[in-house]
Amino acid sequence: MTISVLVADDQALIRAGFAAIIGSAIDLEVVGQAADGTQAVALATQFRPDVVLMDIRMPGTDGLSATEAIASNRSLDGVRVLVLTTFESEDYVLSALRAGASGFLGKGVEPSALLTAIRTVAAGDSLLSPVATGALIARYLSQPEPGRPGTVSTDLDVLTEREREVVALVAQGLSNDDIAARLFLSPFTAKTHVNRAMTKLAARDRAQLVVIAYQSGLVRVNPGGGTRPDTGANP
Repeated sequence: MTISVLVADDQALIRAGFAAIIGSAIDLEVVGQAADGTQAVALATQFRPDVVLMDIRMPGTDGLSATEAIASNRSLDGVRVLVLTTFESEDYVLSALRAGASGFLGKGVEPSALLTAIRTVAAGDSLLSPVATGALIARYLSQPEPGRPGTVSTDLDVLTEREREVVALVAQGLSNDDIAARLFLSPFTAKTHVNRAMTKLAARDRAQLVVIAYQSGLVRVNPGGGTRPDTGANP
């Protein structure tokens, strides 16, 4: 199955470079190129690509606004956004996640890693660069953005206890195979729990499960760093 990709960047040479790298893979195909956020949203609506490779800083409508427009459009539920930028700061990671991005990488990424990232995001998994650690995500996503409601539900009452366990492990960066090993489940069963949790919480992908886990307090930051699931007991 070929993965369709839309490349959005305001610099023509960079777009061409990304397109060439993506086109070198037999399982990936570039279906369009956008020079700004407005064009990215229009082409995403027209072509409905599996993945949009989105630059952040573009004239007019920037990449974060375009990401939010795509993520909030229910007719584009199957479209995933992978943010790729030279500005790999904590604030951008936070903003990209809140906007609905499924992944975040710096432009210095190796070509092979970029192709792997596209495949990962297209499969419905989340992908964050090394600077986007669990502690960083927890610290920032636990602070509501002033004047702006959350984009996902944080009511975990709809989940079973097992699904809550699974969501907490997803938020700590575990893969389906890791979750299966931790909970003594088959990888298929672990994936089923993840998918059911996403459906119940109306999460687009694993990245939104991470957002939900931290915003709801299901996973918290340890005083000495790192993360831990919230068991409901006093620290």
